[in-house]
Amino acid sequence: MSHIVTVQDAVTAFAPWMEPTAAELDAIELEMPAILADVELVDAEIAALERIPVALDARRIRRARRRVLAARRALTNHAAAVRVGA
Repeated sequence: MSHIVTVQDAVTAFAPWMEPTAAELDAIELEMPAILADVELVDAEIAALERIPVALDARRIRRARRRVLAARRALTNHAAAVRVGA
């Protein structure tokens, strides 16, 4: 008879020593506008897929794409400014 045994690491997904560091949390906070813009874009695309697309859906997706690009541009500019030391 074979016994089924759980692996402790799989059951407890995050041990206390696996918590994100302060630097990692700061990086996530810095990237949050880009993450939220990506989520908004996916939401707009899903909404367009759920029904027959109309001009409003195309406009919503276009605006969401612009927000994604603006957020990524701001993030890249911030990273470049940090590297230069400004």
